[in-house]
Amino acid sequence: MTDLTTLLEVGGPLAALGGGTAYTRAKYPAVYWSAIGGPISTARLLSSYSSVMEACGLTVAPSRLRVLAVKATTRREVRPVPPRRGIIRPTSTGLRIRLRLAPGQEPADVAASAERLRHAWGVHAVYVTTVKPGVVELRLVGYDVLRRVRMPRKTVSGFLKVPVALREDATPFVRDYRTVPHQLTLGATLSGKSMYLRHLIAGLARQPVALVGIDCKRGVELAPFAARLSALATDPDEAADLLPVLVKEMEDRYDLIKARQGIAPDTPDEEITSDVWGLPGGERPTPVVLFVDEVAELFLTATRKDEERRDEMVTQLIRLAQLGRAAGIYLEVCGQRFGAELGKGATMLRAQLTGRVCHRVNDEASAKMALGDIAPEAVSAACAIAPELPGLAVAGDTSGGWSRIRTPYLSLGDAAEICRESAQLVPDLTSLKRFRPDVPVHPVVTPAPAVLPHPVTD
Repeated sequence: MTDLTTLLEVGGPLAALGGGTAYTRAKYPAVYWSAIGGPISTARLLSSYSSVMEACGLTVAPSRLRVLAVKATTRREVRPVPPRRGIIRPTSTGLRIRLRLAPGQEPADVAASAERLRHAWGVHAVYVTTVKPGVVELRLVGYDVLRRVRMPRKTVSGFLKVPVALREDATPFVRDYRTVPHQLTLGATLSGKSMYLRHLIAGLARQPVALVGIDCKRGVELAPFAARLSALATDPDEAADLLPVLVKEMEDRYDLIKARQGIAPDTPDEEITSDVWGLPGGERPTPVVLFVDEVAELFLTATRKDEERRDEMVTQLIRLAQLGRAAGIYLEVCGQRFGAELGKGATMLRAQLTGRVCHRVNDEASAKMALGDIAPEAVSAACAIAPELPGLAVAGDTSGGWSRIRTPYLSLGDAAEICRESAQLVPDLTSLKRFRPDVPVHPVVTPAPAVLPHPVTD
């Protein structure tokens, strides 16, 4: 009986502690990492740094001066020298550490050993970035941050910058329209493409920009945001009327820039510009962001008359993609599939879209359409996205870099409420007034009084 009591007294708390730890690790990985995983990984890193670097081939032979100093002062064996380690900085998702590379090493050597470092230090992933020549930063991620997305509290934000998703290295993915003016977003049904678009609109709704939508699914995707939209086309016929107006707006802005470039001999250099961002604040027109949902609907035709309309719309989209950046007009093109089989001009339009985001697609050819021409190695990563992970995508650009991202959940009601609260920010663009969507009036609900009034009688 005494042995059983002792077993219960000792084993009971240990079992509860172990079960609580396992539950916390599964349900609250950030708490587990901060309390247990982070200290353990830090201890592993500090205790095994030199041996791990040597096993990974990231050490170099010591200098002659170092060899002479060691032999003169101690009898220890002269070992290879690892990269100089900086201060370990813990974060809520992992660890960050900077390494100063030894002469003859390059960042690619460290990046090639990232998988070995991950196993040696017991973390989820290791990412290597170059800080400056000779210095790299290791970002150790303690757990899968894309399984349950939580955006960092401090994110890069600013005009025409929207933190829309989380990267797999726990840094925010920011959609910067000044850097990447046009983007193509592909994804199958229920892949999370609409959630990505929802975050973009909600982020831009609070900024002084004009939002224009073309949604040929009768407006089911963009109509909830009508309070913040300056223009909305819900079928190809309306889109055929809207696109020439945007092209005319772009041409007018180019005329404004050309008028500013009527360069006189005494004009200061800082007043000479080639885009709207060089104009004074009082003369600068409002930026316009055009959202095109289900772009394939603009390409599909049934009659010869439809083909003529299609060719006109595609030509106008291509002109906006080629010339819109300098005029402050940006494109966000979305669809399930976008390739040469859509018809003339599809490939040319896609080539103008610098940014690429590919959610789960139905076939490898669709992934190649999005990423094959800029980052071929990212195609397999896009094809490996599971259906039970909506919002997971592969983002790349024409620089060749790519990464996995995932968009956090944002309900349609919350996004629509943000647009309604920001309705006063809709800019006054005369050319788009006739395309302004009708905003449904929400009835004002008067709360019932807590105490019912009773008439006073004599």
